[in-house]
Amino acid sequence: MPFTITHIIIVLTALVSVAGFSNNRVFDQLKFNAFMIRHNRQAWRFLTGALVHADLLHLAMNMYVLYIFGSAVEVYFQLFYDYSFKGPLFYILLYVGGAVLSCLYSFEKHKDDLWYNAVGASGAVSAVVFAFIAIRPDQHLQLIFLPGINIPAFLLGALYLLYSWFMARGKKDNIGHDAHFFGALFGFLFMFILQPKLFPLFIETIVHYIQH
Repeated sequence: MPFTITHIIIVLTALVSVAGFSNNRVFDQLKFNAFMIRHNRQAWRFLTGALVHADLLHLAMNMYVLYIFGSAVEVYFQLFYDYSFKGPLFYILLYVGGAVLSCLYSFEKHKDDLWYNAVGASGAVSAVVFAFIAIRPDQHLQLIFLPGINIPAFLLGALYLLYSWFMARGKKDNIGHDAHFFGALFGFLFMFILQPKLFPLFIETIVHYIQH
């Protein structure tokens, strides 16, 4: 099996995250902190926050989901652009854009809060997952904690967005639901902008599912 961009992202993220587990200086310099971005001009934190994780489970979950969906999306990008350089380029833009743009809401909200920090690739991974949903809304997916139950990708995506929005407003835990929501939204729209023909197919799939 060839070594893909998805593999490179996973290896890079794993190496940096593991380094951060044992070195607080590395972790502190890379984590997303809106105050440091705004007042100390440390703009790299928009991206490097996706390279560090809270713990091994956090890292493993994000990289597992990225491996499953990223591998498929990367292949679709190659097919869309006839295996030219555009496929890998747009796939990288999808991931990096998801990492950065998923943080913008939190940046605006916490730009004067020194103590707000966030880590993890969830925003970028959500962008990849929702790019897949835009491409294959009819694909049936299973949740890890609901084995044996198949849910259409478009329906699971809608439930995920509603859940993320609700949880972000409720502030009931320490999970970055805002990043999940905006990362997912970016991936979804990014795919339709790149491949406008996918949007009518997406709508047609939903209508067909409802009617049958």
